[in-house]
Amino acid sequence: TSGLNKKWTTRYVVAAERVFDGTRVLEQHAVAVSGDRIAAVAPVDRLRGTGRLIRFAGTLLPGFIDLHAHLLFDQTPQETILRHGLTTVRDTGGPLVPPSGGDGRLRVLGAGPILTAPGGYPIPVFGGHDIACEVPDVQTARAAVGQHVAGGAALIKVALEPGGSPGAPWTGGHQPTYPPPWPIPSLEVLRAIVDEAHTNGLIVSCHLSGPEGATLALEAGIDEWAHVPCDPIPHDLVARAAAAGVRVVSTLDTQSHCTGVANNARQLVEAGILLLYGTDLAHTDVPWGIDAQELLLMLHAAHGALTPLDVLSAATARAGEHLGLAPLGQLVEGAPADFIGVRGNPLERFKLLEYPDLVVSGINTAYNLGYSAYLSGTVDHALCRLPLPPRHAVRRARQSRRDAGGLGAGDAGGAVGAACCTVRAGQRVLVEKRRRQFRSFS
Repeated sequence: TSGLNKKWTTRYVVAAERVFDGTRVLEQHAVAVSGDRIAAVAPVDRLRGTGRLIRFAGTLLPGFIDLHAHLLFDQTPQETILRHGLTTVRDTGGPLVPPSGGDGRLRVLGAGPILTAPGGYPIPVFGGHDIACEVPDVQTARAAVGQHVAGGAALIKVALEPGGSPGAPWTGGHQPTYPPPWPIPSLEVLRAIVDEAHTNGLIVSCHLSGPEGATLALEAGIDEWAHVPCDPIPHDLVARAAAAGVRVVSTLDTQSHCTGVANNARQLVEAGILLLYGTDLAHTDVPWGIDAQELLLMLHAAHGALTPLDVLSAATARAGEHLGLAPLGQLVEGAPADFIGVRGNPLERFKLLEYPDLVVSGINTAYNLGYSAYLSGTVDHALCRLPLPPRHAVRRARQSRRDAGGLGAGDAGGAVGAACCTVRAGQRVLVEKRRRQFRSFS
Protein backbone atom coordinates (compact mmCIF):
# COMPACT_ATOMS: atom_id res chain seq x y z
CA THR A 1 0.00 0.00 0.00
CA SER A 2 3.03 2.30 0.06
CA GLY A 3 2.20 3.88 -3.29
CA LEU A 4 -1.45 4.60 -2.61
CA ASN A 5 -2.95 8.07 -2.70
CA LYS A 6 -3.99 8.43 0.93
CA LYS A 7 -6.43 11.25 0.16
CA TRP A 8 -8.61 8.69 -1.60
CA THR A 9 -7.76 5.37 -0.06
CA THR A 10 -7.85 6.40 3.58
CA ARG A 11 -10.69 8.95 3.80
CA TYR A 12 -14.14 8.66 2.26
CA VAL A 13 -17.81 8.91 3.20
CA VAL A 14 -20.65 6.59 2.13
CA ALA A 15 -24.11 8.16 2.46
CA ALA A 16 -27.19 5.92 2.37
CA GLU A 17 -30.94 6.00 2.79
CA ARG A 18 -30.54 4.04 6.00
CA VAL A 19 -27.72 2.63 8.11
CA PHE A 20 -28.07 -0.41 10.35
CA ASP A 21 -25.25 -0.01 12.88
CA GLY A 22 -25.56 -3.50 14.38
CA THR A 23 -28.36 -2.69 16.83
CA ARG A 24 -30.55 0.05 15.33
CA VAL A 25 -31.52 1.72 12.05
CA LEU A 26 -30.47 5.31 11.35
CA GLU A 27 -32.29 7.08 8.53
CA GLN A 28 -30.40 9.27 6.04
CA HIS A 29 -27.03 8.72 7.68
CA ALA A 30 -23.52 8.30 6.38
CA VAL A 31 -20.46 6.29 7.35
CA ALA A 32 -17.09 8.08 7.32
CA VAL A 33 -14.02 5.89 6.88
CA SER A 34 -10.44 6.76 7.73
CA GLY A 35 -7.89 4.12 6.84
CA ASP A 36 -9.26 0.73 7.81
CA ARG A 37 -11.54 2.11 10.55
CA ILE A 38 -14.92 3.77 10.85
CA ALA A 39 -14.29 7.41 11.76
CA ALA A 40 -17.91 8.45 12.35
CA VAL A 41 -21.54 7.61 11.68
CA ALA A 42 -23.79 10.66 11.49
CA PRO A 43 -26.30 12.50 9.30
CA VAL A 44 -24.65 13.15 5.95
CA ASP A 45 -24.67 16.95 6.33
CA ARG A 46 -22.45 16.67 9.39
CA LEU A 47 -19.86 14.64 7.50
CA ARG A 48 -19.43 16.80 4.41
CA GLY A 49 -15.85 17.73 3.79
CA THR A 50 -14.46 14.73 5.69
CA GLY A 51 -13.59 12.75 2.55
CA ARG A 52 -14.73 11.76 -0.90
CA LEU A 53 -18.49 11.19 -0.98
CA ILE A 54 -20.20 8.06 -2.29
CA ARG A 55 -23.99 8.15 -2.42
CA PHE A 56 -25.53 4.72 -2.01
CA ALA A 57 -29.20 4.12 -2.87
CA GLY A 58 -30.04 1.54 -0.23
CA THR A 59 -29.02 0.27 3.20
CA LEU A 60 -25.56 0.02 4.76
CA LEU A 61 -24.91 -2.71 7.33
CA PRO A 62 -21.88 -4.12 9.12
CA GLY A 63 -20.19 -6.96 7.28
CA PHE A 64 -21.84 -10.20 8.38
CA ILE A 65 -20.10 -12.71 10.65
CA ASP A 66 -20.72 -16.44 10.23
CA LEU A 67 -19.82 -18.24 13.46
CA HIS A 68 -19.95 -21.77 12.04
CA ALA A 69 -18.11 -22.71 8.87
CA HIS A 70 -15.69 -25.28 7.49
CA LEU A 71 -14.27 -23.32 4.59
CA LEU A 72 -10.65 -24.28 5.28
CA PHE A 73 -11.31 -28.03 5.16
CA ASP A 74 -13.65 -27.67 2.18
CA GLN A 75 -11.40 -25.06 0.49
CA THR A 76 -14.43 -22.88 -0.20
CA PRO A 77 -13.40 -19.84 -2.32
CA GLN A 78 -12.87 -17.03 0.15
CA GLU A 79 -13.27 -14.23 -2.39
CA THR A 80 -16.71 -15.59 -3.31
CA ILE A 81 -17.74 -15.64 0.34
CA LEU A 82 -16.56 -12.05 0.78
CA ARG A 83 -18.31 -10.85 -2.34
CA HIS A 84 -21.58 -12.23 -0.97
CA GLY A 85 -21.58 -10.21 2.22
CA LEU A 86 -19.60 -12.15 4.82
CA THR A 87 -16.54 -10.21 5.95
CA THR A 88 -15.69 -12.47 8.92
CA VAL A 89 -15.97 -16.25 9.15
CA ARG A 90 -15.15 -18.46 12.11
CA ASP A 91 -13.96 -21.85 10.93
CA THR A 92 -15.06 -24.48 13.46
CA GLY A 93 -13.10 -27.49 12.31
CA GLY A 94 -10.32 -27.75 9.78
CA PRO A 95 -6.59 -27.09 9.31
CA LEU A 96 -4.94 -25.09 12.10
CA VAL A 97 -4.09 -21.60 10.81
CA PRO A 98 -3.54 -18.24 12.53
CA PRO A 99 -6.16 -15.48 12.13
CA SER A 100 -5.98 -13.72 8.77
CA GLY A 101 -7.76 -11.18 6.57
CA GLY A 102 -9.67 -8.02 7.36
CA ASP A 103 -7.35 -6.12 5.02
CA GLY A 104 -9.28 -6.49 1.79
CA ARG A 105 -9.52 -10.24 2.32
CA LEU A 106 -12.08 -12.30 4.18
CA ARG A 107 -11.30 -12.28 7.90
CA VAL A 108 -10.90 -15.92 8.98
CA LEU A 109 -10.62 -17.16 12.57
CA GLY A 110 -10.12 -20.87 13.10
CA ALA A 111 -10.55 -23.60 15.69
CA GLY A 112 -8.15 -26.03 14.06
CA PRO A 113 -8.89 -29.77 14.11
CA ILE A 114 -11.80 -30.88 16.29
CA LEU A 115 -10.77 -32.61 19.52
CA THR A 116 -12.46 -36.00 19.74
CA ALA A 117 -12.20 -39.44 21.29
CA PRO A 118 -10.09 -42.01 19.43
CA GLY A 119 -12.20 -43.02 16.44
CA GLY A 120 -14.86 -40.43 17.31
CA TYR A 121 -16.66 -38.00 15.03
CA PRO A 122 -15.70 -36.58 12.55
CA ILE A 123 -13.29 -39.42 11.76
CA PRO A 124 -15.95 -41.99 10.64
CA VAL A 125 -17.39 -39.45 8.19
CA PHE A 126 -14.57 -37.17 7.03
CA GLY A 127 -11.42 -38.99 8.12
CA GLY A 128 -8.87 -37.55 10.50
CA HIS A 129 -6.48 -35.49 8.40
CA ASP A 130 -6.74 -31.73 9.05
CA ILE A 131 -10.13 -31.98 10.76
CA ALA A 132 -9.79 -34.26 13.81
CA CYS A 133 -7.39 -34.56 16.73
CA GLU A 134 -7.77 -37.66 18.90
CA VAL A 135 -7.42 -37.08 22.66
CA PRO A 136 -7.60 -40.38 24.60
CA ASP A 137 -6.66 -38.96 28.01
CA VAL A 138 -6.23 -35.80 30.07
CA GLN A 139 -2.53 -35.36 29.35
CA THR A 140 -3.02 -35.64 25.59
CA ALA A 141 -6.02 -33.33 25.75
CA ARG A 142 -4.10 -30.57 27.56
CA ALA A 143 -1.19 -30.91 25.13
CA ALA A 144 -3.55 -30.70 22.16
CA VAL A 145 -5.10 -27.49 23.46
CA GLY A 146 -1.61 -26.05 23.93
CA GLN A 147 -0.69 -26.94 20.35
CA HIS A 148 -3.88 -25.32 19.06
CA VAL A 149 -3.17 -22.15 21.04
CA ALA A 150 0.41 -22.00 19.72
CA GLY A 151 -0.91 -22.40 16.16
CA GLY A 152 -3.26 -19.43 16.44
CA ALA A 153 -6.60 -21.08 17.24
CA ALA A 154 -9.36 -18.60 18.08
CA LEU A 155 -11.38 -21.21 19.99
CA ILE A 156 -11.29 -24.92 20.83
CA LYS A 157 -13.88 -27.27 19.33
CA VAL A 158 -14.79 -30.69 20.71
CA ALA A 159 -17.06 -33.40 19.28
CA LEU A 160 -19.81 -34.95 21.41
CA GLU A 161 -21.44 -36.83 18.56
CA PRO A 162 -22.52 -40.47 19.01
CA GLY A 163 -24.18 -40.47 15.58
CA GLY A 164 -27.52 -41.79 14.49
CA SER A 165 -29.54 -38.55 14.49
CA PRO A 166 -32.28 -38.66 11.81
CA GLY A 167 -31.85 -35.89 9.24
CA ALA A 168 -28.44 -34.77 10.49
CA PRO A 169 -26.60 -33.02 7.64
CA TRP A 170 -23.16 -34.22 8.77
CA THR A 171 -24.10 -37.79 7.92
CA GLY A 172 -26.54 -37.20 5.05
CA GLY A 173 -24.84 -37.88 1.74
CA HIS A 174 -21.81 -39.39 3.51
CA GLN A 175 -21.22 -43.09 4.02
CA PRO A 176 -19.45 -43.56 7.39
CA THR A 177 -16.53 -45.97 7.41
CA TYR A 178 -18.11 -47.61 10.46
CA PRO A 179 -21.59 -47.21 11.94
CA PRO A 180 -22.69 -45.43 15.14
CA PRO A 181 -22.54 -45.28 18.05
CA TRP A 182 -19.23 -43.46 17.91
CA PRO A 183 -17.07 -42.83 20.97
CA ILE A 184 -17.06 -39.43 22.68
CA PRO A 185 -14.55 -37.98 25.16
CA SER A 186 -14.99 -38.68 28.86
CA LEU A 187 -16.12 -36.00 31.29
CA GLU A 188 -12.62 -35.94 32.81
CA VAL A 189 -11.04 -35.24 29.42
CA LEU A 190 -13.63 -32.58 28.58
CA ARG A 191 -13.05 -30.76 31.88
CA ALA A 192 -9.31 -30.77 31.19
CA ILE A 193 -9.92 -29.28 27.74
CA VAL A 194 -12.14 -26.55 29.16
CA ASP A 195 -9.68 -25.73 31.93
CA GLU A 196 -6.70 -25.53 29.55
CA ALA A 197 -8.63 -23.45 27.01
CA HIS A 198 -9.88 -20.98 29.63
CA THR A 199 -6.38 -20.68 31.08
CA ASN A 200 -5.28 -19.56 27.60
CA GLY A 201 -8.19 -17.17 27.14
CA LEU A 202 -10.19 -19.26 24.68
CA ILE A 203 -13.75 -20.54 24.77
CA VAL A 204 -14.75 -24.13 24.06
CA SER A 205 -17.44 -24.93 21.52
CA CYS A 206 -18.94 -28.37 21.05
CA HIS A 207 -20.55 -30.26 18.24
CA LEU A 208 -23.52 -32.06 19.74
CA SER A 209 -26.76 -33.48 18.41
CA GLY A 210 -28.82 -34.63 21.38
CA PRO A 211 -29.34 -34.99 25.12
CA GLU A 212 -26.22 -37.09 25.75
CA GLY A 213 -23.91 -34.46 24.32
CA ALA A 214 -25.83 -31.60 25.93
CA THR A 215 -25.60 -33.22 29.36
CA LEU A 216 -21.85 -33.78 29.05
CA ALA A 217 -21.32 -30.24 27.76
CA LEU A 218 -23.14 -28.75 30.76
CA GLU A 219 -21.27 -30.91 33.27
CA ALA A 220 -17.92 -30.02 31.68
CA GLY A 221 -18.61 -26.27 31.62
CA ILE A 222 -18.43 -25.95 27.82
CA ASP A 223 -19.18 -22.40 26.71
CA GLU A 224 -20.97 -22.85 23.39
CA TRP A 225 -23.12 -25.29 21.47
CA ALA A 226 -22.04 -25.09 17.82
CA HIS A 227 -25.52 -26.16 16.68
CA VAL A 228 -29.07 -26.05 17.90
CA PRO A 229 -29.30 -29.78 18.77
CA CYS A 230 -30.73 -32.01 16.08
CA ASP A 231 -32.56 -34.45 18.38
CA PRO A 232 -35.25 -33.33 20.86
CA ILE A 233 -33.80 -31.85 24.06
CA PRO A 234 -35.81 -32.01 27.31
CA HIS A 235 -36.87 -28.77 28.92
CA ASP A 236 -34.71 -29.26 32.01
CA LEU A 237 -31.54 -29.36 29.90
CA VAL A 238 -32.58 -26.18 28.10
CA ALA A 239 -33.19 -24.48 31.45
CA ARG A 240 -29.77 -25.60 32.71
CA ALA A 241 -28.12 -24.27 29.57
CA ALA A 242 -29.80 -20.89 30.00
CA ALA A 243 -28.83 -20.71 33.68
CA ALA A 244 -25.22 -21.55 32.78
CA GLY A 245 -25.04 -18.78 30.17
CA VAL A 246 -24.40 -21.19 27.31
CA ARG A 247 -24.27 -19.54 23.88
CA VAL A 248 -25.87 -21.40 20.95
CA VAL A 249 -25.14 -21.01 17.24
CA SER A 250 -28.14 -21.50 14.99
CA THR A 251 -27.35 -23.62 11.84
CA LEU A 252 -31.10 -24.10 11.39
CA ASP A 253 -31.13 -24.10 7.59
CA THR A 254 -28.79 -27.03 7.07
CA GLN A 255 -30.50 -28.92 9.94
CA SER A 256 -34.02 -28.34 8.67
CA HIS A 257 -34.57 -32.10 8.25
CA CYS A 258 -33.71 -32.88 11.87
CA THR A 259 -36.64 -34.05 13.98
CA GLY A 260 -36.09 -31.83 17.00
CA VAL A 261 -34.34 -28.70 15.76
CA ALA A 262 -37.37 -26.40 15.39
CA ASN A 263 -38.76 -27.14 18.85
CA ASN A 264 -35.29 -26.96 20.38
CA ALA A 265 -34.76 -23.52 18.86
CA ARG A 266 -38.10 -22.33 20.21
CA GLN A 267 -37.31 -23.63 23.70
CA LEU A 268 -33.87 -22.04 23.72
CA VAL A 269 -35.22 -18.62 22.73
CA GLU A 270 -38.07 -18.85 25.25
CA ALA A 271 -35.50 -19.69 27.94
CA GLY A 272 -33.64 -16.46 27.14
CA ILE A 273 -30.85 -17.84 24.93
CA LEU A 274 -30.58 -15.56 21.92
CA LEU A 275 -29.26 -17.61 19.02
CA LEU A 276 -26.10 -16.49 17.25
CA TYR A 277 -25.84 -16.61 13.47
CA GLY A 278 -23.98 -19.54 11.95
CA THR A 279 -24.74 -21.69 8.93
CA ASP A 280 -22.27 -24.62 8.75
CA LEU A 281 -20.96 -22.97 5.60
CA ALA A 282 -19.34 -25.49 3.25
CA HIS A 283 -22.32 -27.84 3.47
CA THR A 284 -23.70 -28.33 -0.02
CA ASP A 285 -27.08 -26.82 0.87
CA VAL A 286 -25.66 -23.58 2.33
CA PRO A 287 -24.84 -20.49 0.20
CA TRP A 288 -21.24 -19.28 -0.04
CA GLY A 289 -22.15 -16.02 1.67
CA ILE A 290 -25.05 -14.67 3.69
CA ASP A 291 -27.85 -17.23 4.08
CA ALA A 292 -31.21 -15.46 4.05
CA GLN A 293 -33.04 -18.67 4.86
CA GLU A 294 -31.01 -19.03 8.06
CA LEU A 295 -32.08 -15.55 9.13
CA LEU A 296 -35.71 -16.29 8.30
CA LEU A 297 -35.67 -19.54 10.26
CA MET A 298 -34.13 -17.78 13.26
CA LEU A 299 -36.93 -15.21 13.12
CA HIS A 300 -39.69 -17.80 12.78
CA ALA A 301 -38.25 -20.13 15.42
CA ALA A 302 -38.79 -17.44 18.03
CA HIS A 303 -42.56 -17.29 17.31
CA GLY A 304 -42.66 -13.52 17.65
CA ALA A 305 -40.09 -13.23 20.44
CA LEU A 306 -37.47 -11.79 18.07
CA THR A 307 -37.59 -8.91 15.58
CA PRO A 308 -35.70 -8.61 12.29
CA LEU A 309 -33.36 -6.21 14.10
CA ASP A 310 -32.58 -8.91 16.69
CA VAL A 311 -31.81 -11.42 13.97
CA LEU A 312 -29.51 -9.08 12.02
CA SER A 313 -27.75 -8.19 15.26
CA ALA A 314 -27.06 -11.90 15.82
CA ALA A 315 -24.98 -11.85 12.63
CA THR A 316 -23.25 -8.53 13.31
CA ALA A 317 -22.93 -6.75 16.66
CA ARG A 318 -23.68 -9.72 18.92
CA ALA A 319 -21.46 -11.98 16.84
CA GLY A 320 -18.55 -9.55 17.17
CA GLU A 321 -19.08 -9.34 20.92
CA HIS A 322 -19.19 -13.13 21.14
CA LEU A 323 -15.84 -13.31 19.38
CA GLY A 324 -14.40 -10.84 21.88
CA LEU A 325 -13.64 -8.49 18.98
CA ALA A 326 -16.20 -5.71 19.49
CA PRO A 327 -16.73 -3.26 17.88
CA LEU A 328 -16.27 -5.68 14.97
CA GLY A 329 -19.79 -6.20 13.60
CA GLN A 330 -20.84 -2.62 14.30
CA LEU A 331 -20.84 0.62 12.36
CA VAL A 332 -19.56 2.87 15.13
CA GLU A 333 -16.51 5.05 15.59
CA GLY A 334 -13.36 2.94 15.87
CA ALA A 335 -14.86 -0.24 14.37
CA PRO A 336 -13.10 -2.01 11.50
CA ALA A 337 -14.20 -0.72 8.09
CA ASP A 338 -16.13 -3.88 7.28
CA PHE A 339 -19.52 -3.07 5.80
CA ILE A 340 -21.92 -3.98 3.04
CA GLY A 341 -24.63 -2.20 1.10
CA VAL A 342 -27.84 -3.60 -0.37
CA ARG A 343 -30.57 -1.96 -2.38
CA GLY A 344 -33.88 -1.73 -0.58
CA ASN A 345 -34.63 -2.52 3.05
CA PRO A 346 -33.28 -5.90 4.24
CA LEU A 347 -35.34 -5.66 7.42
CA GLU A 348 -38.35 -6.22 5.20
CA ARG A 349 -36.70 -8.76 2.92
CA PHE A 350 -33.70 -10.78 4.09
CA LYS A 351 -33.10 -12.14 0.58
CA LEU A 352 -31.57 -8.82 -0.47
CA LEU A 353 -28.60 -9.57 1.77
CA GLU A 354 -27.47 -12.48 -0.40
CA TYR A 355 -26.70 -10.09 -3.27
CA PRO A 356 -24.96 -7.00 -1.85
CA ASP A 357 -24.07 -4.15 -4.20
CA LEU A 358 -21.24 -2.97 -1.99
CA VAL A 359 -18.80 -4.95 0.15
CA VAL A 360 -15.91 -3.27 1.96
CA SER A 361 -13.32 -5.18 3.98
CA GLY A 362 -10.73 -2.91 5.56
CA ILE A 363 -8.72 -0.54 3.44
CA ASN A 364 -8.65 -0.29 -0.34
CA THR A 365 -11.23 -2.89 -1.34
CA ALA A 366 -14.78 -2.54 -2.58
CA TYR A 367 -16.68 -5.32 -4.32
CA ASN A 368 -19.82 -4.87 -6.39
CA LEU A 369 -19.51 -1.10 -6.35
CA GLY A 370 -21.98 -0.26 -9.06
CA TYR A 371 -25.66 0.04 -9.95
CA SER A 372 -26.56 2.02 -6.82
CA ALA A 373 -23.31 3.73 -5.83
CA TYR A 374 -22.13 7.10 -7.06
CA LEU A 375 -18.88 8.88 -6.44
CA SER A 376 -18.69 12.63 -6.03
CA GLY A 377 -15.35 13.96 -7.19
CA THR A 378 -12.58 12.56 -9.36
CA VAL A 379 -11.50 8.97 -9.69
CA ASP A 380 -7.83 8.10 -9.51
CA HIS A 381 -8.18 4.55 -10.68
CA ALA A 382 -10.99 2.06 -11.06
CA LEU A 383 -9.92 -1.50 -11.73
CA CYS A 384 -12.95 -3.56 -12.74
CA ARG A 385 -12.84 -7.26 -11.96
CA LEU A 386 -16.09 -8.22 -13.68
CA PRO A 387 -17.81 -7.08 -16.89
CA LEU A 388 -19.85 -3.91 -16.89
CA PRO A 389 -23.46 -4.31 -15.74
CA PRO A 390 -26.14 -5.18 -18.25
CA ARG A 391 -28.17 -2.47 -19.96
CA HIS A 392 -31.18 -2.73 -17.64
CA ALA A 393 -28.98 -2.41 -14.55
CA VAL A 394 -27.39 0.78 -15.85
CA ARG A 395 -30.83 2.23 -16.54
CA ARG A 396 -31.90 1.40 -12.97
CA ALA A 397 -28.78 3.07 -11.64
CA ARG A 398 -29.48 6.22 -13.62
CA GLN A 399 -33.10 6.25 -12.52
CA SER A 400 -32.06 5.79 -8.87
CA ARG A 401 -29.69 8.72 -9.24
CA ARG A 402 -32.46 10.92 -10.66
CA ASP A 403 -34.91 9.82 -7.97
CA ALA A 404 -32.40 10.61 -5.24
CA GLY A 405 -31.59 14.03 -6.56
CA GLY A 406 -28.43 12.41 -7.93
CA LEU A 407 -25.34 14.08 -9.24
CA GLY A 408 -25.32 16.92 -11.70
CA ALA A 409 -23.59 16.94 -15.03
CA GLY A 410 -20.60 18.61 -13.43
CA ASP A 411 -20.03 15.80 -10.94
CA ALA A 412 -17.15 13.72 -12.17
CA GLY A 413 -17.97 10.14 -11.37
CA GLY A 414 -21.49 9.22 -12.35
CA ALA A 415 -22.21 5.58 -11.85
CA VAL A 416 -18.66 4.53 -11.08
CA GLY A 417 -17.25 1.13 -11.73
CA ALA A 418 -19.00 -1.98 -12.84
CA ALA A 419 -20.47 -5.02 -11.18
CA CYS A 420 -17.21 -5.46 -9.28
CA CYS A 421 -14.64 -2.72 -8.76
CA THR A 422 -11.58 -2.21 -6.62
CA VAL A 423 -10.84 1.47 -6.16
CA ARG A 424 -7.15 2.20 -6.11
CA ALA A 425 -4.81 5.10 -6.59
CA GLY A 426 -1.50 5.59 -8.34
CA GLN A 427 -2.78 5.70 -11.90
CA ARG A 428 -5.32 8.07 -13.44
CA VAL A 429 -8.27 6.92 -15.49
CA LEU A 430 -10.37 9.54 -17.22
CA VAL A 431 -13.92 9.64 -15.95
CA GLU A 432 -15.10 10.40 -19.45
CA LYS A 433 -13.77 7.02 -20.55
CA ARG A 434 -15.98 5.34 -17.94
CA ARG A 435 -18.94 7.37 -19.17
CA ARG A 436 -18.34 6.24 -22.74
CA GLN A 437 -18.22 2.63 -21.56
CA PHE A 438 -21.52 3.06 -19.74
CA ARG A 439 -23.10 4.69 -22.81
CA SER A 440 -22.10 1.71 -24.91
CA PHE A 441 -24.41 -0.46 -22.78
CA SER A 442 -27.38 1.94 -22.97
